[in-house]
Amino acid sequence: MRLNRHVSVRAITYWTSTSLVALAFLSGGLASAAGSAQQVQGMTALGYPAYFVTMLGIWKCLGAITLVAPRFPRLKEWAYAGIAFDLIGAAASHFAVGHSMGKIAVPLVLLAITAASWSLRPSGRRLQLPPRATPSSFALV
Repeated sequence: MRLNRHVSVRAITYWTSTSLVALAFLSGGLASAAGSAQQVQGMTALGYPAYFVTMLGIWKCLGAITLVAPRFPRLKEWAYAGIAFDLIGAAASHFAVGHSMGKIAVPLVLLAITAASWSLRPSGRRLQLPPRATPSSFALV
């Protein structure tokens, strides 16, 4: 089967961005779920309670697995949303405690990579919505 250049570049970019996000969230999620001292210290420095680290770690792992798993387009939408909320919250948290621009920028860069993954996903990984009704499709009574 021969694919044209556009489809190949799109597929490669999708899988590259998706893999980067999934690996970042899986590795960070595993460290958090395991209660890594570095993860706990980082979260408590941001003002979050230590127990939140484990919860967030489990959610990150589940989100990473969902992104790469086949099927489940509705669950993928939730995973992308959760990842976006996590990354926006991370950037805001670093900003709120006065961390450097580097610490604020890292989650925002990962957010941009996540947006690329979301926007480039193939049709089989997209939530298929029912067709919209048009004004002309309504019968006048």
